[in-house]
Amino acid sequence: MNLKPLGDRIIIKKVEVEEKTKSGIVLPPTAKEKPLMAEIIAIGDEILNDEKKKDQIKVGDKVIFSEYAGTKVKVDGEELTILKLMDILAVVQD
Repeated sequence: MNLKPLGDRIIIKKVEVEEKTKSGIVLPPTAKEKPLMAEIIAIGDEILNDEKKKDQIKVGDKVIFSEYAGTKVKVDGEELTILKLMDILAVVQD
């Protein structure tokens, strides 16, 4: 992928979670809610050069983001989202 975010932008890739009902039935993608969890693929220079901001997130982190945030793009067949740092709500810690 040759896509570099500018300024305080971040590129994320949504994480697909297979969901099952309590009885074990696997829900198809059309019946599930949109996932609001994603993995950070790339981070803009403005974030990397800011001491406070660069400690908050890093490439590979799983994050929760605002539902209607960002711009969706397709690169090499993958659907990615470009959004601002302020649209990241939380980092998922394992």
